[in-house]
Amino acid sequence: MHPALLGLLTIVIGVGACLGYFYFSNMLLDRVLFPAKGPKSGRNINRANMIRPWLFLFPALFALTLYLAYPVFETLRLSFTSRAQGGAFVGFDNYSRMMAEPKFWEAMRNNMLWLVVVPAASTALGLLAAQLTDRIKWGNIAKSLIFMPMAISFVGAAVIWKLVYDARPEGSEQIGVLNAVYVWLSGEGPVQWLTIPFWNNFFLMIVLIWIQTGFAMVILSAALRGIPEETVEAAIVDGANPFQIFFRIKVPQIMSTIMVVWTTITLVVLKVFDIVFAMTNGQWQTQVLANYMYDKLFRANDWGVGSASAIVIMVLVTPILVWNVRNARREMR
Repeated sequence: MHPALLGLLTIVIGVGACLGYFYFSNMLLDRVLFPAKGPKSGRNINRANMIRPWLFLFPALFALTLYLAYPVFETLRLSFTSRAQGGAFVGFDNYSRMMAEPKFWEAMRNNMLWLVVVPAASTALGLLAAQLTDRIKWGNIAKSLIFMPMAISFVGAAVIWKLVYDARPEGSEQIGVLNAVYVWLSGEGPVQWLTIPFWNNFFLMIVLIWIQTGFAMVILSAALRGIPEETVEAAIVDGANPFQIFFRIKVPQIMSTIMVVWTTITLVVLKVFDIVFAMTNGQWQTQVLANYMYDKLFRANDWGVGSASAIVIMVLVTPILVWNVRNARREMR
């Protein structure tokens, strides 16, 4: 079957199944289980109205259980078993083996480095872009250009930047922008930027910063527009200069939004995989936790250590998620 027809058929079946589910479940509820007739009609109507919301929630709850809850518990179970021993329970042996591997600690170290650099740089650049683009006539065009990388997949962005860092043999014409400029300015041979230990991590981080700056800019721009004009005008009357207005008046008022943006980007960083996988595949000391997990699960076929590393990622992500939810609820109140 043609892919377009297959996609259309999937949409028709999916939408039809949803409509059928809601129609027949309501019919079962109102006409069979709790019919609105007879001496108990009032009580039946109340019971039906209590159950009806759960009918609408059931598909979402079922999907969340199937695709989120079950994988979490199954991953936790696999982290205590060994594939080499036929799935036998081995306790914390997988965690011990994982922590004994230098590659795991390299991944942890690199993830911590990403956590320090990427959220800070993305949030700062996004805040700067939000402030500056609101002060120029063609600000909307500038915002569109800055936000555009958000429309590109992580793999697509990695391919683009891999071409930027590309190095051809000495004497050949350089197609990589960075090496073309470097060779032209220095007169030396090209550099394999992605193979330089430690610094190559920063070259990878630039890709994620490039993507996430647009996200930070859009959210922070909306927050800046929500600042009451009276506070800014009062500061101007009191003789505050633009830097004082920005850092002492505007930034404190949008600090909660800045923290939300920061933590959201932090979650992305903790799960970063595509960029590293597409550009270096964890070589040259660029390993990260998600790529380490992939190597163990699908290359080494070691579901025990792979699942253990997945649990480590989940443990690192969970406190930030909890903080985000609590902060969102506090803001709503």
